[in-house]
Amino acid sequence: MTLKTRNAPPRAGAMLESLRGLGYTTATALADIVDNSVSAGATKIDIQFEWVGERGAESRIFVLDDGRGMDDAELESAMTLGDKNPLDTRASCDLGRFGMGLKTASLSQCRRLTVATVKHGVQSCLRWDLDALAVDPSVGWIMHEGPAEGSEALLKALDGKTHGTLVIWEILDRIVTATYQSKHFVLLYQEVRAHLAMVFHRFIGGEAPRFRLAINGNEVTPWDPFMEDHPSKTWSSPVATLESGAGIISAEAHVLPHKDMLTEPELKAAEGPEGWNAQQGFYIYRNKRLLVAGGWLGLGQGKGWTREEFHRLARIRVDLPNTADADWKIDIRKSTARPPVHLRLWLTRIAEDARTRARKVFAFRSAPTVGPRGAVVDQAWRVEHLTRGVRYKIDLSHPIVAAVIGASDNPGLVKAMLRVIEETMPIQRIWLDTAENKDVPRAGFAGDPPEAVVEVLTSVFDDMVGRQGMAPEAARASLARTEPFQNYASFIEALGVNAAESKE
Repeated sequence: MTLKTRNAPPRAGAMLESLRGLGYTTATALADIVDNSVSAGATKIDIQFEWVGERGAESRIFVLDDGRGMDDAELESAMTLGDKNPLDTRASCDLGRFGMGLKTASLSQCRRLTVATVKHGVQSCLRWDLDALAVDPSVGWIMHEGPAEGSEALLKALDGKTHGTLVIWEILDRIVTATYQSKHFVLLYQEVRAHLAMVFHRFIGGEAPRFRLAINGNEVTPWDPFMEDHPSKTWSSPVATLESGAGIISAEAHVLPHKDMLTEPELKAAEGPEGWNAQQGFYIYRNKRLLVAGGWLGLGQGKGWTREEFHRLARIRVDLPNTADADWKIDIRKSTARPPVHLRLWLTRIAEDARTRARKVFAFRSAPTVGPRGAVVDQAWRVEHLTRGVRYKIDLSHPIVAAVIGASDNPGLVKAMLRVIEETMPIQRIWLDTAENKDVPRAGFAGDPPEAVVEVLTSVFDDMVGRQGMAPEAARASLARTEPFQNYASFIEALGVNAAESKE
């Protein structure tokens, strides 16, 4: 039996228009263009936003790099859709995969893509023009040589160069819409800057950055999600590695400092482009290039974890080689990734540890159970885990609570009062206020003047030394490991000192 087949090539114009809907933002599209520059060995990448015309209709975006450039054949390959097979083995430093990014990313934002390149002093230029293809849909997959009429001057950025590539976006119909204004273009520039600072932070940061990235002449400062150099950094795990069959996967968990440990500028910088809640979770890198910035990848025991306030300080770095693309289902935009089944339990365990630690830091502002010199802190509240939830109880053995009960003529009445406090704790109100204010309520004398703290400390100290007969040194040691006084070492050290000096 003869096999019957038909040749059914896609229509160029219709196909290109459809590919514009892949879901790129301007920031993710430009990140894809920067990827090509990095793969070409660029040490300097300049992005330029130009607002042109009263309503911005002739505005343009340029990306210029000093990479190795391309000859005419290489340029034609780079501008041809699907010219490279995503199944082919790539160089370990190659940030690409599908051979589609330059075209799909660019045309998602503009209707005219021009790429001019120089290699060994020889310049080549090709252009995709959707409006030209729309005039005659039958012309097929026609690329134009050279810039569009009237755009010849835009190639001057390559004059005198022996190598490098210039990408030009014109007719920015997906950006400059009917109600768009120049101020929106400025906001877009800022959004792109924040995104690229995050995506390429491991390339442009450190003592020996791999390349310099600038937007409109201003160098992009890297954004480190893990605050690795901050002196108040709470915790980082050892790097864990696992052989996945598609290469070695490594993971390192981090818990960031509580907001009280940061200045306002540090707090604002650390929240990231999307804010504290959105930026919690996994950070997936391929060849040090960030693919996924936050989220829990659908992991969790039973139902997948969601982004919650009390886990916002947990961020986990996962490094993949580019041989793991298929296993992790990396998409064309390089903005989504899904861990394979055989890695999910391993990643879940790492994340559970980080989430538990982050929750404690969020609730207590620092490690809640350790005081000076590593001593265990006596806490006023304890948690009882019941079959139907948890209950919070005042610990009657807490030094201060026990002292009040012991000094009372009616200890039963004091205990009754404490029980009423336990049973009327405004848990729902605390939960609601935490959700609305994006932070736990203030506690531990936070915001109180020093004299208020000293007044309470002095009353407790005097009772310890006077009624209970404790030695001053023992009383001070006890207060130093008692919640909420453990963070006021200098105040505690001064207790009783003035009285002793006056006696002398």
